[in-house]
Amino acid sequence: MLISMNWINDFVDLSGLDLPALIQRFTLSTAEVEDVFEMGRDLRGVVAGKIISVENHPDSKKLHLLKVDGGDKIYDVVCGAPNVREGLIVPFVKEGGMVGGQEIGMAKLAGYESHGMCCSERELGISADHSGLMELPDDTPVGRDVTELYGIIDTVFEVDNKSLTNRPDLWGHYGIAREFAALSGRELKPLETVSLKQFDNLEPIDIDVQDKELCYRYSGLKVRNITKKVSPVDMRIRLFYCGSRAINLLADLTNYLMLEMGQPMHAFDCAKVDSIRVKRFDAPFTFTTLDGTERRVDENTLMICTKSGNGLEDTPVAVAGIMGGLDSEIEDDTDSLLLESANFDAASVRKSSTRMGLRTDASMRYEKTLDPEMTVPAIGRFMKLLLDIDPGAQVISKLTDVYVKHYPKVELSFDKGYVDRYTGIEIDDGRIIDTLLSLGFEARQEGGRFTVGVPSWRATKDVTIKADIIEEITRIYGYDNFDIATTMSPLYPRRRSAGAKADNFVKDILVQTYGLHEVHSYIWQDAKKCRILGIEPEDNIKLINAQTPDHEVIRRSMGPTLLSVVQENRAFGADFGVFEIGRAAEGLNEDGLVNERKKLGIALFSRTLEERELYLKLAGIMKALGQSVKRTELRLANCEPRFKWQHPRNTAVIMAEGEALGWICTLTPSVLGSIDRKAAVVCGQLDMDMFSELKEGGLSYKEPGRFPGIDIDLSVVMPEGMRFADMEPAWEGSGYLAGVSLIDSFRQAGRRSLTLRFGFSSLEKTLSKEEVQPIVDGIIEKLGEAGAVLRS
Repeated sequence: MLISMNWINDFVDLSGLDLPALIQRFTLSTAEVEDVFEMGRDLRGVVAGKIISVENHPDSKKLHLLKVDGGDKIYDVVCGAPNVREGLIVPFVKEGGMVGGQEIGMAKLAGYESHGMCCSERELGISADHSGLMELPDDTPVGRDVTELYGIIDTVFEVDNKSLTNRPDLWGHYGIAREFAALSGRELKPLETVSLKQFDNLEPIDIDVQDKELCYRYSGLKVRNITKKVSPVDMRIRLFYCGSRAINLLADLTNYLMLEMGQPMHAFDCAKVDSIRVKRFDAPFTFTTLDGTERRVDENTLMICTKSGNGLEDTPVAVAGIMGGLDSEIEDDTDSLLLESANFDAASVRKSSTRMGLRTDASMRYEKTLDPEMTVPAIGRFMKLLLDIDPGAQVISKLTDVYVKHYPKVELSFDKGYVDRYTGIEIDDGRIIDTLLSLGFEARQEGGRFTVGVPSWRATKDVTIKADIIEEITRIYGYDNFDIATTMSPLYPRRRSAGAKADNFVKDILVQTYGLHEVHSYIWQDAKKCRILGIEPEDNIKLINAQTPDHEVIRRSMGPTLLSVVQENRAFGADFGVFEIGRAAEGLNEDGLVNERKKLGIALFSRTLEERELYLKLAGIMKALGQSVKRTELRLANCEPRFKWQHPRNTAVIMAEGEALGWICTLTPSVLGSIDRKAAVVCGQLDMDMFSELKEGGLSYKEPGRFPGIDIDLSVVMPEGMRFADMEPAWEGSGYLAGVSLIDSFRQAGRRSLTLRFGFSSLEKTLSKEEVQPIVDGIIEKLGEAGAVLRS
């Protein structure tokens, strides 16, 4: 949010103070200031100039030859603006002056010398309007510096919105001014408003709040005979400096009040809206908002409607707290309005804004739980500004105020000892009272006890307990004024759980041994990314407050998430792998709570390895994790795919102690093609909750052999359905056998063939082939009994 110090000065006199130091103190005490901008300081020698003659350029249809009175002399100027005319007073940069940080000198344009420059508002940096020269009032003194005429020179700072989340009172300049008044010890001026009681004799507006759960207060006033259409220059400058744009007087006034008081307002054309109904509809419908977009409104969205005649259903004219409707907008010829100043349920506005994909300045403020007490003062302030600009405007209704929900009055009591214990320092009683009073609290002291009444603008959710009062006292006192002292506290080592140990061990192995990259993602299933992969999003547990419909389903598997990472980073290299230990949800438990599981997901990508080789590499990684972390054997077995994107034949389940811990798989051709048709991609998943609960196998040590061993390779053909684990009994317990490894695997004539390498060694001697051969023959015989035969 952008804050204008000129605007702040309307409410608290900061003259003579060091503004940069004060803004820095605001950062330390209240909210983080992200940046500071010095506006208008790049202007020099810009005065009110009067065009005294206009001639068309002889060789150009667009250029004009002007004579401009700059107050000190007449300047010859070449100008191409469409609205030049004799007698017009405009901002004029004299020769040698500066605008936009650029010095203006004599220039020759189309054969004629130009000794200055007439400016548009955009060239002055006070708006985005570049349609023509800025037109100053006819009574503007010629030669007067424009920075003296208007509030162009200003200091604007940007506040981090996140630091204001729990401070709804700071979403307007007046709330910020209250902070500066407390920090500087200066007086906060009251807002000038029009007394609305003078209109109590007029007819009320027909306002019916039908949904009393979501609308806390709705205040309205009708005004007619509005003749002014354009906002004053200073108002337009402030709106522009604070990130808004000028539209017309009535729209600008509502935006100005929102930026000044933090209270969103809306002006309806009285010719189109003369009554108000606040309600939800029973069925969804489409509604066109002010930005010209048709939006779907569901039955949970609060709407502002106007009463229709002849018994017809009420006509919606605005989405409550978010945006008005196109059909009821204020137009250039509007001369009467129905002014809305309301307060809505914060959660309802946030959810409706999210569902519609429409977040506005108004909705951002309502989401913070605004003070309902602001609605009527905001109308009084609106009328004060409107009547100052357009004195002929007439109020034609009494203030109609439907106040549905009152927040309870918050009063807190504590003693001086409580303050001293919390702060650890001695703060004078008088300073405590003065600090609280300067922030708008009611504070009184009886003996050593303080009683504090919390103002309504801090009582909606911000200040609710005694500790909150301590925070108010200490932040204004200044955290930098506290003495730095080291506390004497015992520190104990934190024991890591079995799950945390397993997680860290697994990460170390994947990074250090296999060179994989760890990634971090969100827990939801990104439907948009799934569609890019050609993966149909699965139905699962849904988030009620999802930011978009694409993020409302909690993922069931880590697979699509990591495949999306691979797809987005496929240009990273020819071979790489990613992994993540994250959360996934597998439906609901019997108690109705989400069955949330911790999963390890791995995805490998390669342009140099065949898919079979990459698949075996992933299988090896999973087995290595079992051996290294739990000293247990993880076995693989063919299984039916669990997800549609898994290959129907190349999917295996990971087993341990009779339980399925996860899976590995290749991808269907369509999903693989959406990533890279010329690459191989495999992925796998391991349930880390189950994995961490596995019993650790015994740790045994084996003396390395001093004598060379013998390797024997056997190529066997396996019958359909046989697994690697089915062959292991054939060599278990064989003498001198040190280990068995898989060298190759392929299919031929519909049958699967494996090449196995058997390593034999002895601690006592060098083995000969004659000693090993009988053992190999026995293995071959047992393999044959199991159905696996040597490949001929």
